[in-house]
Amino acid sequence: MTQLRITVGAFEFVATAEEDAAPRTWSEFRKLLPYRNKLIHVRWSGEAAWIPLGEFKLDVGFENHTSHPAPGHILFYPGGYSETEILFPYGGTSFASRMGPLAGNHFLTIVEGRERLLELGEKVLWEGAQDISFEEI
Repeated sequence: MTQLRITVGAFEFVATAEEDAAPRTWSEFRKLLPYRNKLIHVRWSGEAAWIPLGEFKLDVGFENHTSHPAPGHILFYPGGYSETEILFPYGGTSFASRMGPLAGNHFLTIVEGRERLLELGEKVLWEGAQDISFEEI
């Protein structure tokens, strides 16, 4: 079971890779590690933050995809109706864009630090973009 450390400012989480449920997404994302970007609050999806990736593509289609992730179920949206992105739910989320509902590949699950997800979400909402990094443990 592969685990990652996800750091967002002063927040630290441990996530497990969904190697069996989203093998292609995990395999392609793993090649990017260590991965750093900015996390911002979503516009359409409720209680979540996201990493907008524009036209960036991983060589993946849909697998283990959902529109209603639980808090801590991190999704990769491979693009299509909206830009490519990573969705980071911290509460009630219905994944969408101005084009309508979307579905993303659930490829990481936070297993440590879940109790701080709401606090993280509120920080991103009220204070803006935060640095985020993903590193394999």
